[in-house]
Amino acid sequence: MAYYRRAGDVPPKRHTQHRRPDGTLYHEELMGEEGFSSDSSLLYHAGVPSAIVDATPWDPGDQSLTDNRPLLPRHLRLHDLGTPDWKSVDVVTGRRLVLGNADVRISYVVAGETSPLYRNAVGDEVVYLESGSAIVETVFGALDVAGGDYVVLPRATTHRWVPTGSEPLRAYAIEASSHIAPPKRYLSRYGQLLEHAPYCERDLHGPGAPLLVEQNDVEVLVKHRGGPDGITGTRYVVPTHPFDVVGWDGCLYPYTFNVADFEPITGRVHQPPPVHQVFEGSGFVICNFVPRKVDYHPLAVPVPYYHANVDSDEVMFYCGGDYEARKGSGIGQGSISLHPGGHSHGPQPGAVERALGAESFDELAVMVDTFRPLALGEGGRACEDPSYAWSWAGRGPAR
Repeated sequence: MAYYRRAGDVPPKRHTQHRRPDGTLYHEELMGEEGFSSDSSLLYHAGVPSAIVDATPWDPGDQSLTDNRPLLPRHLRLHDLGTPDWKSVDVVTGRRLVLGNADVRISYVVAGETSPLYRNAVGDEVVYLESGSAIVETVFGALDVAGGDYVVLPRATTHRWVPTGSEPLRAYAIEASSHIAPPKRYLSRYGQLLEHAPYCERDLHGPGAPLLVEQNDVEVLVKHRGGPDGITGTRYVVPTHPFDVVGWDGCLYPYTFNVADFEPITGRVHQPPPVHQVFEGSGFVICNFVPRKVDYHPLAVPVPYYHANVDSDEVMFYCGGDYEARKGSGIGQGSISLHPGGHSHGPQPGAVERALGAESFDELAVMVDTFRPLALGEGGRACEDPSYAWSWAGRGPAR
């Protein structure tokens, strides 16, 4: 995100001496993307950021994937994945893999415990907080997050989730194997969000002052590539706390964006899903469907037309309101629908007629469209509604 920020104590010129009050040097770290050729930030540490004193394997949980075979549209009830002991579950180690492919993995967790220090070395993360509130402490500073926030965490950002309040955190984690950014069509050639974009820089909230934590021999969990399922982990012990940064500046940092700040794009007739896009990664896009006025042509059909996903799998996470096109299918708050490429899908029977004449929709959903097929993770297999595939026909196979 080419949007410059500065926090804490930095020298007037990059790559020059920056000294503590006692005269010793701080340690400058460049955190950058694409081999020094894309966005970056410079962080100034009290300790040596590359120092480790121990390393052992860490198991990030079941990362296995099962092909969507036979090819079916599927309904997954994510709220079934919560457990009575959610207060002892954290947002990092408690994630359950729902869907995934080589480009993106989608997990869900219901949590109430402070997470370990963690960094994802596979790719960027976008975590949508369905409900609850927390402070996300990062090497750059802290982010206050609440229901409706997207939390965008660049690859290898050391952070932890600290829940606040009594309500459980319901977190929908979208983990890329690439970087995640606003759609290119909304950006100038220099990276500014343009006038036709559905949000702007004022809606992006970065971290405040550095945390300046002093602590020795601290554990950090790192998720990275490897292992039989392609994802594995390592537990480091570092001699000084990663949050020892006295200052930083640049264009790469974590930030939040609240879905309520997305300005929907509407038209006289039904608009295609790209108008709802909020982020993109390599091999996938992220969209959100928000409360909005709908199509105003006198003969408009407000719900989506039937469509075949020729090039993509569509994943819709229903996280608020009343999604008109899915009435009668069993889908509700906390549901996921997976509509795979090769399967035509659209509104449930009767939905078109019910929607005629509607002036607005009160719905909230996060959509991920992928350009490679998605497979089912352990969490997805555990919470599937087996009747969904037959909901358009009203009957299932005779066997």
